[in-house]
Amino acid sequence: MCVNYVTVSRQLCLEFFRTPLEVHEDWRDELYQDYRGPIIVHDTHGRRRLVVASYGFIPQSQLEPGQRMTTMNARSETVADLRTYRGAWHNCRLCLVPMQAFFEPNYESGRAERWAISMADHAPFAVAGLYRTWIEPDGTRARSFTQLTINADDHALMRRFHKPGDEKRSLVVIRREDYDAWLSCKDPQQAWDFLKAYPAEWMTAEAAPRETVASPQGELF
Repeated sequence: MCVNYVTVSRQLCLEFFRTPLEVHEDWRDELYQDYRGPIIVHDTHGRRRLVVASYGFIPQSQLEPGQRMTTMNARSETVADLRTYRGAWHNCRLCLVPMQAFFEPNYESGRAERWAISMADHAPFAVAGLYRTWIEPDGTRARSFTQLTINADDHALMRRFHKPGDEKRSLVVIRREDYDAWLSCKDPQQAWDFLKAYPAEWMTAEAAPRETVASPQGELF
């Protein structure tokens, strides 16, 4: 599944996503596991709020020495049952992950090639996410997030990615008019209704090769 993506600028957070810039922390243009980036949540008054969180539901810093977990993506089919995610899901800790493109491996040439998936009109977009918070030993509040995924075996575009024979998966692109409805949802049963495939004709994909420099997790794309 998606292990890195191109996030959005502070200006786009303000102008496109209509989210006030209340944070002073900067972030990288392209995120990998444990990198910090912007997510959008609702505050207690139902207003959009921008916070910066760690990519991956359980950051490496929260694991026992030598332990590793990949929690950048949560399967929608099991999110309500897995101990890692079920508390956040049942408490509707829902967020939007704003981005300009995400990357997946394409094997149509016979080998893995890095492709970028974005919107056909090249506009920014946001995918469904789940977040958690905790208090660090110094008393500061920390956050992390994961992206929700659905089956894409029958999706005209997303079925082109990942190894032949493997199940095809996709991030869940939330329609712009549904942003606040998703963020304000307090019923996990109703939240399922948002986890649908985005129309393939509204998306585009193209090869996005990079030099063979591995990510911090060893991925080459």
